[in-house]
Amino acid sequence: MENYIASLEKEISLIENGFKEEEKRALSDYRSNDKEFVKKLAFSAYNSNTCQVRMYGVFLFGYLSEQNDILTFMRDEVSKDDNWRVQEVLAKAFEEFCKNTGYEKALSIIDEWLENDNPNTRRAVTEGLRIWTSRPYFKDNPNEAIRRIVTLKEDPSEYVRKSVGNALRDISKKFPELIKDELNNWKLESKEINQVYKLESKLIN
Repeated sequence: MENYIASLEKEISLIENGFKEEEKRALSDYRSNDKEFVKKLAFSAYNSNTCQVRMYGVFLFGYLSEQNDILTFMRDEVSKDDNWRVQEVLAKAFEEFCKNTGYEKALSIIDEWLENDNPNTRRAVTEGLRIWTSRPYFKDNPNEAIRRIVTLKEDPSEYVRKSVGNALRDISKKFPELIKDELNNWKLESKEINQVYKLESKLIN
């Protein structure tokens, strides 16, 4: 396994943009091996100093995320990774969990992550589930998506607030009246809420 990780580090470390190659390799390895081996492989990869190999590992975590210890590791440890590309893959891995679990069944975990202290964990939800209303359950229940997203409209992290604005903007294209009604109820005294409001109001007014 160490040799395989070393070969990955050499092979994919030159990929500077995107994530498709890491995702493709992770899916191939997931499908070709038993879950116990893949779990060991994922943790070994995540210990790499090469961000592309950690990205590969996080994709594997997403495929294994029905296991509680993996989902917890994603929430509590992967969210601490200081590489922004790894955080983008964390969002994709969380979406993989929701897809495999079923979005309605995953609601309690979605809500738990939205309330987490780490902004990367919160953003993994708002960003990972875009476009929210194209997803099963939320497609038929857009207000359930909106009410969850807007809990973070005053988030202390600008990084999270921008994701909130983008997620609401996505929804406004199909459900402009729902977003307009939501914005009409906002109190605009705080600069954080104003930041998100200005982005949205330009699009629907």
